Amino acid sequence: MDDTQSSAATDPRSLEERAYQSLRRALVEGSFAPGQKLSIRKIASALGTSPMPARTALRRLTAEQAIDLLPSGTAIVPRLTRAAFAELGAIRAELEPLAVRLATPRLDAAMRQRLGRIYADGMVARRANQADVVLQADREFLFTLYRAAAAPMLLGLIEALWLRRGPLFREARWVILGRVPMANRHAQILEALDAGDARRAAEALCEEIESTTAYLLETMRFVDDPGAEDGLGALRPLTRVRRRPARAEAPAPEGLPERRAGAIIGETPGGGRR
Repeated sequence: MDDTQSSAATDPRSLEERAYQSLRRALVEGSFAPGQKLSIRKIASALGTSPMPARTALRRLTAEQAIDLLPSGTAIVPRLTRAAFAELGAIRAELEPLAVRLATPRLDAAMRQRLGRIYADGMVARRANQADVVLQADREFLFTLYRAAAAPMLLGLIEALWLRRGPLFREARWVILGRVPMANRHAQILEALDAGDARRAAEALCEEIESTTAYLLETMRFVDDPGAEDGLGALRPLTRVRRRPARAEAPAPEGLPERRAGAIIGETPGGGRR
């Protein structure tokens, strides 16, 4: 290791930046589940650093609204409300197709072939029911396009949206995988890219985002849904069972003794048998 690498490895500012980038990437990739608590101690242990870089990274992500900070000081991966997820989808449907429009004229044959291989790998994983690999291929396909746009400000905005998208899509991976027909429009995007049609490629992606957002709003439960926090929303009121009123016994005929409770048929009043 040369002096530059050694300095970078021991520079606290470098460690903080690397910790931040590692956590940010993990959120985008859906490595954490919605509602998961993020322990400074455990994060520092996983990164092999002291608690300070992990604490600084969590503070930065809190400022970006990528994670929530509870009154107790505990950092937690946010659970999106229904309205927040709808808003997220609407913003993505504007920004991400823009990146595709900017990227299209910049793609050469080698890059389009690479996108084709990523798409093919994703379809193989889909047929094998490998939900995590499907999400990984989807993410790699899209971000290869977004980076090709050479628009750093736009890429930063998209990544910020995916900080919120990643955990929820990870939670919904089996719902997404089981959807028939699938919402993936990557084949249509590839056709448009090969034809150099930026508008058609962008429209295909916009349709994919809007369709998937609507599907998840219909099928997924969100934190503000009734009973979503404690699971009681899955229960339904039970139908009260009405008891039939007991029939009153007919009075004994005049002149005969009333039958004693528990008396045996054929028993005389004195206790003996006839």
